[in-house]
Amino acid sequence: MTYETIEITRDDHVATIALDRAENFNTFSTALSRELIEALESVDGDDEVRAVVVEGNGGVLSAGIDLNEHDDFETHREYFDWVEEMERPFRVLTDMRTPVIVGVEGHAAANGLGLVAAADLAVAASDAQMGMTAVNVGLFCTGPGVPLTRTVTEKQALELLLTGELIGAETAKDWGLVNRVVDPDDVHEESMALAESIASKSPVAVQKGKEAFYEAADLEFDKASDVANEAFATICRTEDAAEGIEAFLEDREPEYTGR
Repeated sequence: MTYETIEITRDDHVATIALDRAENFNTFSTALSRELIEALESVDGDDEVRAVVVEGNGGVLSAGIDLNEHDDFETHREYFDWVEEMERPFRVLTDMRTPVIVGVEGHAAANGLGLVAAADLAVAASDAQMGMTAVNVGLFCTGPGVPLTRTVTEKQALELLLTGELIGAETAKDWGLVNRVVDPDDVHEESMALAESIASKSPVAVQKGKEAFYEAADLEFDKASDVANEAFATICRTEDAAEGIEAFLEDREPEYTGR
C-alpha cells in the first residue's frame, strides 16, 4: 500500500514503520492515525514479519495529537469519534500478535508517549524527552494515560498526567517506560537489534506467548496461571517446539517455520 503520513520498510523478518510528518513533529492527524492502524494490522497479518519497529522521521517520535484539528468538531459525539480514532493505535499495539519495539528520538509527548507505553519494548535516545503534555493546553492525556498506567506506578503516571512536565530518558528507564537508553545516533540500530533477536525465535511461540502475557496481566493469579499453562501446552505441540528442542540437543541453530 501507498501511505502519505508513514513509511514502511522491510529487512528480512523485521518491518519498520516510520511516522512521516516531520514538518509537524509527527503529530497524530486523523490521516496518520488511520494509516498507522492500517500499517500495523497489515504487517501483523504478514506471516513473514516476526517483529516490528516503530519510529519517527526527522529526529522526533511524536509530539502528540495535531491540535489544528481541534476546531473541526463541535459536538460531544464528534469529539468522541475523533479521539477514539487517535487512541486506537494503542489497542492495536497490544492486540497484535507481532512484538513491537518503539524507538524514541527527540520528543515523545502525549500520544507519542502513549505509543511508547503501549509497545512491547522501547529504546530511547539519551537526550530524549517524554511527557503527557495535554494538560498544558487545557486538555488531558486520558487516552495515552491508559497504557501509561499499565506500565508505570499510579503515582508516576499521575505526576506525568497532572503536571505535563517532561522527563528524561534515564528517568523513563528507571520508571520502566523504556528498556534501553542509547546514544542518539544508535536508536534505530539498537531497536533493530532487539527486533532481530525476537525474529530469530519461533514466531508461533513468540506470538502465542505475547497473547497469553497480555491476557493474563489483568487476571487474578489462579486464572492467569490457567491462561499461561494453556498457552504453554499449545506451544509444546508445535513443529517449532520440536525443532527448537532437537536443535538444542544437537547443538545447532534451529530453523523455525512458524508452525
